[in-house]
Amino acid sequence: MLKRMQKKKKRLRIDVGDDEANIGNAQSEVGVINVFNKPKGSGAGSRTGSTQTQSTINHMFKKDLREETCKQIARFFYTSAIPFNCIKNPEFTKMLELVGKFGQGLKPPSYHEIREKYLNMEVNEIEEMLKEYKEEWKRVGCSIMSDGWTDRKRRSICNFLVNSPKGTVFMYSLDTSDISKTTDKVFEMLDEMVETVGEENVIQVITDNAANYKAAGKRLMEKRKHLYWTPCAAHCIDLMLEDFEKHIPLHKTTISSGRKITTFIYARTMLISILRNFTKGRDLIRPATTRFATSYLTLACLNENKGALMNMFSSKEWTESKFSSIRDGKQVENVVLDNGFWKNIVTCLQAAAPLIKVLRLVDSDEKPAMGFIYEAMNCARERIKQNFNNVKKSYEPIWNIIDERWEAQLHRPLHAAAYYVNPHFRYSPSFQNDYFVKDGLFKCLDRFILDEDTRSTIDRQMVDFSEARGMFGLNSAKANREKMSPADWWLAYGDGCPELQKFAIRILSLTCSSSGCERNWSAFEMVHTKRRNRLHQKKMNALVYVMSNLKLRNKEKRSHVSSFDDMHSDDEWITEGIDVEDEEDEVEQPLYVNDPSLAYIDSLQTWMTSIGPHVLNLPIALGIWVLRCHPPWKEFLLGLPINKPSSSQKAPERDERERRPPI
Repeated sequence: MLKRMQKKKKRLRIDVGDDEANIGNAQSEVGVINVFNKPKGSGAGSRTGSTQTQSTINHMFKKDLREETCKQIARFFYTSAIPFNCIKNPEFTKMLELVGKFGQGLKPPSYHEIREKYLNMEVNEIEEMLKEYKEEWKRVGCSIMSDGWTDRKRRSICNFLVNSPKGTVFMYSLDTSDISKTTDKVFEMLDEMVETVGEENVIQVITDNAANYKAAGKRLMEKRKHLYWTPCAAHCIDLMLEDFEKHIPLHKTTISSGRKITTFIYARTMLISILRNFTKGRDLIRPATTRFATSYLTLACLNENKGALMNMFSSKEWTESKFSSIRDGKQVENVVLDNGFWKNIVTCLQAAAPLIKVLRLVDSDEKPAMGFIYEAMNCARERIKQNFNNVKKSYEPIWNIIDERWEAQLHRPLHAAAYYVNPHFRYSPSFQNDYFVKDGLFKCLDRFILDEDTRSTIDRQMVDFSEARGMFGLNSAKANREKMSPADWWLAYGDGCPELQKFAIRILSLTCSSSGCERNWSAFEMVHTKRRNRLHQKKMNALVYVMSNLKLRNKEKRSHVSSFDDMHSDDEWITEGIDVEDEEDEVEQPLYVNDPSLAYIDSLQTWMTSIGPHVLNLPIALGIWVLRCHPPWKEFLLGLPINKPSSSQKAPERDERERRPPI
């Protein structure tokens, strides 16, 4: 291909010097190309005309070359079963830029280099990068985040991360499948992590609210007198939403009906096509951070598409389809055309929407949420009350569920103390200066401030803060109470009360959620596959360490999360209850590469799909598998001719037929 393009370029390098006849002769070689004609009035030997002509030729040559290059890149994606979202990975763009700078003849990294040399280099670079984070841990403190989970192969994984205002840092993951996760063992793991980070730097340890983690957290607080164990706020709010579905019959039946609609449609490609004609391409599934938030957000999406769904199930396309006559089809049609179902969706959302707003707050990486969760939960309760028109019998069951979880699990001294010193709320007429808030504040002071003189000083400084004395009363301080982040506000105006300033900044810089651990699940699951169990434990940890921290670093550089980092939707809203027989005629075979040298691609399809948008650094994350696809890789870098398979080569047959997932 490259020789052909060079030959073409050589033919196009015509002489635009003295003789216009030569131009005509040159044109006749490549066909009539009007853009090569010299403009009227151009003299013999015009350098301007020559430059313009050569520029046009180069442009056309590069255009053709780009098409060939993009075609080869696409072929590399196809033959390696790489998800299309990876093209949006900024590391992919950087890779191509460096390849272009090198020019023709780049020798790609070897299997060993990408597995050993460059992986170790990335680990060392990240270690250097993390030194800045560790300095901030000493200055404002940090939160250790830990979460246990079980992957699709029933392996038990435990992640450990550290969060501070500068960002979240991944430390390591453990495969705990062979470890009994008793309270003693969980305590041992958490205590070791505190020792690694430094007890003097740790303000809180966040885990989920499982019984063993809760008991281990209590033991940790008994041993480590200057830190708190805090349950994950996102997990607790998700449990509230789960309780709505469990204990309120209307929520249970409505969510079940909504799930029946989505699973019925998304199990059948023909219905997906019909649906998108009515919804103008929009889908019904709305992903969220947690399972039960997904349930309610999908109900909201159904409600937004109410008209489209009712039109679809009343349309000729539906009535003439074979699905309208089967039992499940009739049931779904009845649900969609039932006005009571849509009224019930609104009722469910009136209860869940305020909590989902809090969930987004605590799960966001944009700002530390510790100073806001106390007020946010109070506002959510009041909003729910208003949504039900202050009718007690309507909102009281919702309140009871929220209060039970809030008081027993979520409400912690740190939440109250951060609320008290948050200038966003402290000077508001609606500020709740009650017993529960003060009790939380004093408990935090007792735990963090052991020196009696310092504690007495802070008590006096607290009065200055409450009454806006000194720098707290400056016009700029008043104007910025709600414009600046709470920690930045204290940094700017708290110098007159240095002891209180340090205390306030440390607790206002805290996160409330360990959801950063959950975002790392896919990275660990990707590495721990049967296909990769030849990697030593140390190397697997290094690979996850690099992938996760590169992702966190790239995320900080972007003002918003790119689409390749989007979350997956909950599978149960797509695949639950699929009846294969209904769709048998429409199941399509997946695209398969007709090349025996790439037969292993089929076995990698599931693994590569599971990576999805979470691939972080293409050369590292995919290197071990990608370099086994050496023919397309070398063709892409070196412009080598493509080895086309002979017509006698056949793709291996698949034992099972797979459904095409919704796009």
